[in-house]
Amino acid sequence: MSTKEEILSKYRKNINKNLTFDMPQLEDFEGVRYADPLVQFINMSETVGGKVQIKSEDQDINELIKELYPEAKVFASNLPEITIATINPDTVEEAKDLNGTDVGIIKGMFGVAENGCIWIPQTMKERIICFISEYLVILLSKKNIVNNMHEAYKRVEFNDYGYATFISGPSKTADIAQALVMGAQAARGVTVILTE
Repeated sequence: MSTKEEILSKYRKNINKNLTFDMPQLEDFEGVRYADPLVQFINMSETVGGKVQIKSEDQDINELIKELYPEAKVFASNLPEITIATINPDTVEEAKDLNGTDVGIIKGMFGVAENGCIWIPQTMKERIICFISEYLVILLSKKNIVNNMHEAYKRVEFNDYGYATFISGPSKTADIAQALVMGAQAARGVTVILTE
C-alpha cells in the first residue's frame, strides 16, 4: 500500500457516517455592518490596490479623468457624459478593436463596503473593455454603497446582455514565484470615481 493509500484509509476508517448536523438558520442573518459604509468602502478599495477619487459637484468628469491619466491617448466608453472617449465599445466591429485602450470608463451599479468590490453589469456591446484596458475608471454613486455581500446579492440584477461581474481593484496575481504582478489578467490599475 502506498503512503497516499495508507493516509486515505486512515481517514476513511475514522469518519463517523452517523453524525448529522442541522443547517444553520440564516433568514435573519445580516452580515457585518459598518458605522459609515462609504468610509469602509474607500478603505477596502485602497487595501485591494485601487484608488478612489471623490468628484465634487462642480468638477467636470472628463477633466478629472484627464488629470488622473495625463499620458493616456485612447479612452474607451459608451457613457454619454464621457466626451473624451476616442473609442465606443458599442460601435467597434470586434472586441479585439479595443486592444490598445489606455483607459476604459464604465459605470458601477453599487459598491460593497466589506470588500471594496463593485457590481458591473454589461451595458456595452463589447464587455472586454472591462478587462482589456490598461487602466479602468469606474463611476459609482456614493449613495449606492451596501455593507456586505449579503446585501449585495439582494440587489444583483441582470439586464438583456445577461452578463455582469464584481470588480475589486486592479487585476493581480502572485502565483508565479510569489511575485506580485499587477495587470496579469485585466487592468493594471483601477480608479473608482465617487459621484453624487
